[in-house]
Formats: sequence, structure tokens, C-alpha cells
Amino acid sequence: MAEEKKIAKNVYLFREGDAPDAMYIVKSGEFVVTKTKGNSEVVLADIQAGSMVGEMALFDSKPRSANVKALKDSEVMILPYESLNKQLEQLPVWVKSIIKKLNENIREANKKIKILETVQNEEDRFPPHIVNKYISILNLVCNKYGKPEANGAIGVSSVILRNYTIQIFQEATNKMQSVVTALTELGYLIQEDRGDGSQKIINTKPSELFEFVDWYNEWLFELEKKRLQSLTDTEVKILNGLLHFAKKTEPNSKGLHKVNLTDVQNDSMRDLGFLLKIDDVNPLATKEYISERILDDKGTYLMVEIAKVEPMARNWTLINNLKKKLR
Repeated sequence: MAEEKKIAKNVYLFREGDAPDAMYIVKSGEFVVTKTKGNSEVVLADIQAGSMVGEMALFDSKPRSANVKALKDSEVMILPYESLNKQLEQLPVWVKSIIKKLNENIREANKKIKILETVQNEEDRFPPHIVNKYISILNLVCNKYGKPEANGAIGVSSVILRNYTIQIFQEATNKMQSVVTALTELGYLIQEDRGDGSQKIINTKPSELFEFVDWYNEWLFELEKKRLQSLTDTEVKILNGLLHFAKKTEPNSKGLHKVNLTDVQNDSMRDLGFLLKIDDVNPLATKEYISERILDDKGTYLMVEIAKVEPMARNWTLINNLKKKLR
């Protein structure tokens, strides 16, 4: 016999690993399917009123494969497996065999989908414009709903970010979580568990992320023949080394810093921890991030515009690191 049950907001209908005993029909409210990851949860799907959940274990009785939690005060109709099995016993054997086989096929298909998702190239799952879109959503939510934190940081609820992601922009919440996790690992965000299954997301470098989105959007949609070429990790490392030495000099009237490459080569091991040779700067000059080398009676020089180049070095560092994290 089916019975109805009220589930309060943030209460779990069941948790990953629980023994199954019933399936449920959501009469009202909303639930979310999550997977536990460390001290937090990754959102997999939403369950709206009228949907069914927990039906997969009816035939194989396998433990729950994910958590199901109420996002708001909700009500479900409980259909115990015991009662359902009694009704299924009245069906012809061939019908039960078909239903059981379909259930097995769905489980197997889900496994294969997960495997395919893990081996996709990161450019397929996270093309550059999508990465920028997710960071832009994060910036928007922080700007609209964020509260000031220490040292200019902004804190915002993960629930608000999730709702904006899926409801307003209709983007995948699991992908947003991947971007948030990557930015956390890179030092741009901090995630604090609030004790109710949600997190406070602290944007520690809001101005940098705002500037990044604007710059990256402009770069992505600039005509290819006009935009600067991308930088590799090695090239960013060399550029940061040049910036280190440029900051030791005074700018000229045009805001350019003159860097003696002979001094850079001689002092790089001491200052940077790696040898930066004169010829190492050639790719940066070719890509027009720095000037061509200048020869005079005192040595080999180049000109560096710190105000222009430093943000680019920072942005390409973030882009390259995000590509690694979002594989």
C-alpha cells in the first residue's frame, strides 16, 4: 500500500550506499541527486514534482548509487518494493524478464556514459567560451548577491549560484561545480561547508576574475588575424621572468621598461630559479607580447609594457591551468 510522506528542506530521502526498500513519486517540491565528493557534494540532476526516483533497485536490490535530498519542503508517495514485487509476480514471466533486462541495460548504459564522459577531450566538455560563461555566471552572482569578506573577497551561497546556473542560464550544475572546484584549487575561490549540505563560496580575487572574463571574451571573439596568439606554459614562465626584471627598472615616457637581456641571463638563476637565456624571448617577440631585441654598445635589450603584459601573463596562466583541471 502506497503512503505519503513529507520531507523537509535539506533532508535526505536516501543516501548513497543505503539499502533500497522503496521507490518514490514526487508529489510536490523538488529534490536534487548528488554524489559525495570529499567534504562536499556534486549535483548530478534535479527531480521535479511528478517524477519518479529510486526505481532502479526494484529488480537487483543494489545499494543506492547517489544521494537524493530535498531542495525545498516536499512530499513523496512511497511505493515499497515488497508491494510492487507482489504485483509484478502476477505478470507473465516473459514480461518480467523484459522489464528486468531493460533495467540492466539502463544501468549498463549509465556506466558507459560515465566512462565516455571521463575520456572526452576537455575541449569537448569545456570549450573556451563555455568556461568563460561559467566564470561570468559566478561573477554575476557574486556581484548581485555576494557579501563582503576580508581583504576585498566576496562570499555567496552555492545554492544561489546553482539556481542561477540551471534556472536562469540553463547550464549544467555539475559543470559549474567542476569550474568552482578548479578555481578553488587554483586559489581564486574558497569553499566553506555550511553544515546543511551547501557551501559558502568565497571569491578571493573578484577583480581579477572580472577582468579575466572581459579580456578573454574580447580575445575569443576577435578576428584571428588581429588577436595575439596564445601562450604556452613555458612562454608564460619566460614572460613572468621578464616582468620580474622589468619591474626593477624605471619606465620611459611611454610607459615602457628597458630590460637588459644579458643581465637577465646572468641573474636569472639567482632571481628566478631557472636559466632564462637571451634566445628564449624570441617566441614572445614573434607573438608581439614584447618588442624585438634591440642591440647597442651596452648590450641586448627589449622593451616591456608592464601594464599591458602583466594581466596577459596572469590570464594565460589561468587559462592553461583551467585546461589541465577541467579534463
